Amino acid sequence: MPTAFNMGDSITTDHISPAGKIATNSPAARYLDSKGVKPADYNTYGARRGNDEIMARGTFANVRLINKLVDKVGPETVHVPSGTKMAVFDAAAKYQQDGIDTIILAGNEYGSGSSRDWAAKGPFLQGVKAVIAQSYERIHRSNLVGMGIMPMQFKAGESADSHGLDGTETFSMNFNGGNLKTGQDIEVTTSTGKKFNVICRLDTEPEIEYLKNGGILNYVLRKLM
Repeated sequence: MPTAFNMGDSITTDHISPAGKIATNSPAARYLDSKGVKPADYNTYGARRGNDEIMARGTFANVRLINKLVDKVGPETVHVPSGTKMAVFDAAAKYQQDGIDTIILAGNEYGSGSSRDWAAKGPFLQGVKAVIAQSYERIHRSNLVGMGIMPMQFKAGESADSHGLDGTETFSMNFNGGNLKTGQDIEVTTSTGKKFNVICRLDTEPEIEYLKNGGILNYVLRKLM
């Protein structure tokens, strides 16, 4: 999996899923334009949280987002296979068109702030399958599991920087054929040949089942069936 982001500490749920104004040059604005909505009526992401098309495009659209893959603050990243810098949603769409899942690298307190559910739903809709962070805000980690996104944690004292990761690598993880256990070590191998272990942050047995089923909704539906 290539990296969607390489982010530092204290990435909040508002960085991930902002509630503020929809910028006129954003993917969400392009979508609204295609539906005949005038700029004066774009409104905010918070006001349009019932529209998954808008919220997917608004994920990581915060103008204060810091992503080490690009050289300026804002809602951009690099599409690693092509090396092209573009809006986050546009890069996510290219990965999905090519059938490529992505991963997020982060520092301490990933997902801090309000327990905004779209901060987990949005990355899911953008094709994110895993996060490796130094630590998580408790509710956000749980929300990631609920959406079928695997939360993993660097070992104490380790980080993307300490492993020499810049975000241009691709990653593969050894999940032991799906035989997961709470808190187990997971071996990560990068495209540069580097190997290191991270901690599986599936903290309960039910969370393991949620993840295996692709999230809590799929789990519940299969139980009902």
